[in-house]
Amino acid sequence: MKSKRHFRRSLWALAGGIALLLGLIGIPLPLLPTTPFLLLAAFCFSQSSEKLHNWLMTHPKLSPPIKDWQRHGAISYKAKFMAAISMGAALLISYLLNVPLYIILIQVLVLICVCVFLFSRPSPPKN
Repeated sequence: MKSKRHFRRSLWALAGGIALLLGLIGIPLPLLPTTPFLLLAAFCFSQSSEKLHNWLMTHPKLSPPIKDWQRHGAISYKAKFMAAISMGAALLISYLLNVPLYIILIQVLVLICVCVFLFSRPSPPKN
């Protein structure tokens, strides 16, 4: 029984590590979202390791978007702006690569839905 629990916690830690790595990669790459991966990492670490979870939740650079989401369901204006720029860039790349029109239309539909969600979320309160 203990072995099964250890295996499950290890899987959660691995998933958290992968999510954290993707989030860190997303910091310099505008087409890879950082915050959703940090949220996923925080959840995975909460299931696997109190030490990793506490580290992430107290990290001076990585924890603010997680805390904004947990406390207020909020997304910063900067994150919304960068997401919108990234979505525009993705559409432009698809167009420049001559992706079929129906694929671009599907992208437009999905990205409009994402934008509606993003911009319907409040911005975090000023500290």
